[in-house]
Amino acid sequence: MLDGFPLTLAQAESLNQLLNTEGIWLSAVLCYELWASEIVARLGGRRTCEKWKAACHVTEWPPKLEGRCDRCDGKRFQGADDRPESIKVRLETDEQSTAPLIEFYNKLRAASAGSCHGFAGRYFDRTVGEMESRRVRVFAHKLWDARENRR
Repeated sequence: MLDGFPLTLAQAESLNQLLNTEGIWLSAVLCYELWASEIVARLGGRRTCEKWKAACHVTEWPPKLEGRCDRCDGKRFQGADDRPESIKVRLETDEQSTAPLIEFYNKLRAASAGSCHGFAGRYFDRTVGEMESRRVRVFAHKLWDARENRR
């Protein structure tokens, strides 16, 4: 399993060439989908303790006292990367760089989209189910396509 790689089309092509050379089969490429507004809400709600660097979220995991760390009572702050305007710029950049990757893996019939709506445990369960189903489907197609199995 590779997480966060490849990041560019050139990396994807090189990885594909390496896998083909080594006879390794790429079973799936996960592409999680989430509305931009939800990404902004999730990331924009993060706050970090100045002292401990522990994170909380203003709505999902709020501290007992607003703006203060539950552990040391220190001040919590919003990082520059967690400000909505910064997140929106990152999303635009990510969209431009991932679109060619998604197209590349769609052509290889390896891409599999997954929804990130809801809680992490829910989309983890959906992902595991989808990957198992995909593994069985792809294996069946490989058997069907194998010349020695055709009559």
